[in-house]
Amino acid sequence: MTPPLDVELRIGQDQDSAGVIDLITTIFGEYPNCYMDVENEEQKLLSPATSYDGFWVLDRGGEIVGCIACSFDLSSQHFELQKLYVAADLRKGGWGRRLVRVVENHARELQIPEIELWTDTRFETAHRFYQGLGYLRTGRTRKLNDISHTVEYHFVRALR
Repeated sequence: MTPPLDVELRIGQDQDSAGVIDLITTIFGEYPNCYMDVENEEQKLLSPATSYDGFWVLDRGGEIVGCIACSFDLSSQHFELQKLYVAADLRKGGWGRRLVRVVENHARELQIPEIELWTDTRFETAHRFYQGLGYLRTGRTRKLNDISHTVEYHFVRALR
């Protein structure tokens, strides 16, 4: 039996697109009525490194097993954490926390005072994860009017 390959946290590339789409599609499949529609709703995933202001992946021997992205507008100090996904076999191993810390450190380097994120109301484990990292649910929600009929909760975290 061969030992498991190490996981590498690295800056993502547009060439990671197929692996990221596969990862997110698999994770969406864990939830009822949650579907991936790349062409109509997730076009940024076709060129993620170009489409997001920051994009990182977890790479295990060429397989994308985690990702995170961020978008920001420095003039308004708006910074959003996006696309945090970790493969099921790596969850609870600290990988999600490491990915979030990369984005938070990026925000600090840009002197951003606060990070926001939106997460699907179905992703209850993610809500607990974010709250454990100090993100506060604001009470705001939004409907995406997408194929999955997604409603999202809003979270924020002040950076020191």
